[in-house]
Amino acid sequence: MSPARGTLERLLRKGERARLRGDDGPASLPMTTAASAGDYLALQTLAEREAFHAGIAMAERAGALDVERDRHRSDGERLLRITVADLDALAVHLGVELLDARAARAETLLHPWQARFPVLDAVLQAWRSDRTVRGQGPEAAADVADAARAVATLQEAPGGERILRRESVRLFGDSKRLERLTPWLELLATGEPAASGLAREEVWSAIGLRREPQPLLLAGSGRVDLGGTGVPLVRPYLGVPMDALRSLATEARYLLTIENLASFHDAARDPAAAQGLLLYTGGMPSPAWRRACARIIAGLPATATLYHWGDIDEGGFRIAAVLAEVARGAGRTLQPWRMSMASLRQAMDEGMNRQPTPATLAAMQHWARRAGWDEVAEDLARQPMQLEQERLEIVLPVAGGAALN
Repeated sequence: MSPARGTLERLLRKGERARLRGDDGPASLPMTTAASAGDYLALQTLAEREAFHAGIAMAERAGALDVERDRHRSDGERLLRITVADLDALAVHLGVELLDARAARAETLLHPWQARFPVLDAVLQAWRSDRTVRGQGPEAAADVADAARAVATLQEAPGGERILRRESVRLFGDSKRLERLTPWLELLATGEPAASGLAREEVWSAIGLRREPQPLLLAGSGRVDLGGTGVPLVRPYLGVPMDALRSLATEARYLLTIENLASFHDAARDPAAAQGLLLYTGGMPSPAWRRACARIIAGLPATATLYHWGDIDEGGFRIAAVLAEVARGAGRTLQPWRMSMASLRQAMDEGMNRQPTPATLAAMQHWARRAGWDEVAEDLARQPMQLEQERLEIVLPVAGGAALN
């Protein structure tokens, strides 16, 4: 980039910012200070200065600039100040599209999806204000539109989970397109402009995508109906296709959903697991998993207690909020299992838990309250902590659902 073009682009950005503020005064740059005209003042040779002056003169002839020159020194070409005469003409001269035009094109691309995904209103407002979302400006609108198409298609698709790369080929003819769209898939799935903290796999799961097929893992006693075929649960656990499970018959005294696979495996081998029913969530529960879970809840005795045990962090409480919604849809209430310091009755090794930042703590409390766990949110305020589930020993509820923490 030539020094003249760099200066003109800086003036263009200054003019755009003034337009956004509603400032009617023309943007200008003094050409006599290093802060605003460092490139100009650093020119060493006559040829360099003539090339710079020629670049400014061309913009002036295009009607984009008003130029003040020092007519009393040297050849009268020394620049004192350049001022925007016509911001749009300057943009045309530079071959640059102004923010309002880019934002308008983004709005056109996203308009078909705004009613379905209200978070897009916040995205467009940010872009119109010259702020980025997920580090991107209006130039990302085509990616967001593709992500909206993918999420809408998956939400409307009947049946079970889809395989990530196969679905990407089906939608876009590119096996890796959906992976590249993950930040926008997350935005649309969560409805939040800021990053949620979910891992990529959890984002995909939330909208019904997996890298490879995943079975529904259950541990306990009972019998599942797989489309007319009855299958008994076996020790230590049974894996079944999520969309094949029609119903469950069980006398389990509780249901405990478990976020992480290692903890599920260990819990399934605990003799106390026979008293209840354990269910692995696979991280963030997918739509197919949530439908299967609702069928499982329907098969529980009316007196059975529903618990969830997950990581004590933002993602763990976000997952809990999703599960609590599934429970409410079935007319039940989800209880926390070992999800705060008050519920832990074991010695905590030094460095075992981490202190969350204020923003992370606020997010954890938000999702705890969304799960209906106000007491957990209050305990987090008293004793802030972040702790991975795998670092805790296995302790299961006792028969009858009494809390043994």
